[in-house]
Amino acid sequence: MVKEKSVLIAFLLAFFFGPLGMLYTTVSGAIIMLVVSLVVGVFTLGFGLIITQVICIIWSVIAASSRNNGEA
Repeated sequence: MVKEKSVLIAFLLAFFFGPLGMLYTTVSGAIIMLVVSLVVGVFTLGFGLIITQVICIIWSVIAASSRNNGEA
């Protein structure tokens, strides 16, 4: 049986911690977004991290929701 993940906790962790908060729902997604955030952060002097933060939140919420629905 797959343990359910709270969508609210997934949202809050991704909101406050970005890719590290994604570790709650998806480890592979967290690693991917950590690398993307590092690259984007370097090339945009940190301004692009706003976009990657939003992507992290959306990805984490979708991962938690799909896990709860039995899709993952």
